[in-house]
Amino acid sequence: MAVVAVAALTAAPLVAGCGGSDKKDPLASSNNTKPSGSTVVVGSNNFAESILLADIYGEALKAKGVKVSYKPNIGSRETTYGLLKNGSITVLPEYNGALLAYLDAKAAPTTAAATDAAITAKLDPKLTLLTDSPAEDKDSLTVNATTAAKFHLTADSTIADLAKVGSQVSIGASPEFQTRQQGLVGLKSQYGLTPKSFKALDAGGPLTEAALKNDNVQAADIFTTDVTIAQEKFVVLKDPKNLFGFENVVPLVYKTGLAQNGVDALNALSAKLTTEALLAMDAQVQSDKKDPLDVATTWLKSVGLA
Repeated sequence: MAVVAVAALTAAPLVAGCGGSDKKDPLASSNNTKPSGSTVVVGSNNFAESILLADIYGEALKAKGVKVSYKPNIGSRETTYGLLKNGSITVLPEYNGALLAYLDAKAAPTTAAATDAAITAKLDPKLTLLTDSPAEDKDSLTVNATTAAKFHLTADSTIADLAKVGSQVSIGASPEFQTRQQGLVGLKSQYGLTPKSFKALDAGGPLTEAALKNDNVQAADIFTTDVTIAQEKFVVLKDPKNLFGFENVVPLVYKTGLAQNGVDALNALSAKLTTEALLAMDAQVQSDKKDPLDVATTWLKSVGLA
């Protein structure tokens, strides 16, 4: 979850929406007694995508008449989770897989719904997840434009398609990628992909991005909302076996701090938020240097939520 930052925050390594309309109202049985005129505090962790998502959440709530204040760029999950538990923050954008890794490092759910269920089992009882969005910020196997053209790979191609030409491809990623199930081990066991070679670089950071751009590697572990994907016309390969797990963007909420109109607003937002939309907004903020609040408001208007 971006994931570079999320991974760093959790010390652990996001495409369909999870739960959706099948989820029961998570606040229905809570003592949801917050006065309708009270202020909802929207917080964020200390990286650009979290701040952007907080602005999206806050402005969507404002559009429904909710009073909102912001606590941006607070710090790591260790800090923000505590602030949620004591009610200092009402709403925080989270990533379900990374949150679960924080709560239970041994958990290994095989579906997004199971990820959410495992989180719910471990969450402080004063907190709840709302509906997941389809948007994810997760590890991926991504190829550069040259490789995509050479092997006729498109946004509809899967890791299995790359496996057919794996002997001609070098993969770049963090050193740990060599020995992880969510790495070379799983690529071989799940997709039959054995690359020509592996280059130990960094965790989806500038070394990996540069190597992929310069064709020093033809495929790499790149996070799905990395702005270089659009800039360099990289192609993210689909992962139908969910080797890289689930990192859906989801609101984490202090139960008694958000009235039902706020819950409805955030659930409606989650239904609209896709990985592609988040990637485009990340690019505007991180590459074009636009104000995240302006980017958030423009997107909300474009999907009829502001």
